[in-house]
Amino acid sequence: MNIHYKVELEDDERQSLRELIAGGKQMARKVKRAQILLAVDHAAGGERLTDEQVARVLAVGTSTVYRVKRRFVELGLDEALCEESRLGGARKTTALEDATLIALACSDPPKGHAKWTLRLLAGAWVEKSELDGISGETVRRRLDENEIKPWQHKMWCIPKFDMEYVARMEDVLDLYAQPADPKRPVVCFDETPRQLIGETRVPVQAKPGRKQRFDYEYKRNGTANVFVLIDRHRCWRHAEVTDRHANADFAEQMRKLVDEHCPDADVIRVVLDNLSTHKPASLYATFAPEEARRVLRKLEFHFTPKHASWLNMAEIEIGAIIRQCLDRRIGDMDTLRREVDACVHERNENRATIRWMFTLEKARAKLLRAYRSESV
Repeated sequence: MNIHYKVELEDDERQSLRELIAGGKQMARKVKRAQILLAVDHAAGGERLTDEQVARVLAVGTSTVYRVKRRFVELGLDEALCEESRLGGARKTTALEDATLIALACSDPPKGHAKWTLRLLAGAWVEKSELDGISGETVRRRLDENEIKPWQHKMWCIPKFDMEYVARMEDVLDLYAQPADPKRPVVCFDETPRQLIGETRVPVQAKPGRKQRFDYEYKRNGTANVFVLIDRHRCWRHAEVTDRHANADFAEQMRKLVDEHCPDADVIRVVLDNLSTHKPASLYATFAPEEARRVLRKLEFHFTPKHASWLNMAEIEIGAIIRQCLDRRIGDMDTLRREVDACVHERNENRATIRWMFTLEKARAKLLRAYRSESV
């Protein structure tokens, strides 16, 4: 028996469907169902179209129009817009065959290939199982079910978690937790290398309806270095662009920290990483012994663990400066200095801060297993 379903939309339902269609961010099938419901709405007034006419105008089958109307009347608007469950065909592969594919995808690719592709996996899967043949789409679905993407790689530095790591981590975290003391400020220090990238052709500026355009070719104009210092407790940071980051450059930054940035401090506690230039010896290699000793008397170095740059607030500040200012082509040192100075000045004026959330207690709770394994 053929049942005729009558669709009568409420005003708010009609408005919701129009906004869904105009939004442009929904799945095509969902938009198509919304168009069907608006086309067959009896409450909208005006000339009503038959199911055959709606199907022809919207390029769908009459059975699709019928199903959408039925689901609206029986289940409501939300269900009418959703994908109706389908039985589909029988699964082509067994659990054992799926396990074989997963093992292949997690192994090294064949010689002569940098990574697995769907075609390579399909061929290897057939060889390792009793399958007569398999499509790349089936491989893709099985990998997607198990959240495996063998063509993607992520670089990660795995630290050696030993008691040296623990001691340095806890030293830095304890330092961050101490209250502010103007006579004993905590200053984080780091640097980042930058490529000076120049344009080979003048970029075309953006216009209404047209994006800015620049040539894919560029020229390298050498390298530069950006030193960054940030106070743990004050809304203050300082950045300086140099040609390099050798021993003398590090020594000069430490002298400026003592004499210019924190002249009234008794001791400056400096958090920094383990770069070879970040040593007291760099000051002796640059200054006379008396000058090196004078500067070092006011410095107290606290080194982060190896491969633990996330513990250095200066690393976070560098990331912010890169995102705000340096993520583009800058072709010469003068421009780089001007842009970095403007960025840092604005961040200081806006009193930008780093909200440090990782405490000593959280570290011990989160890494308790590693603590115990090392202490046994």
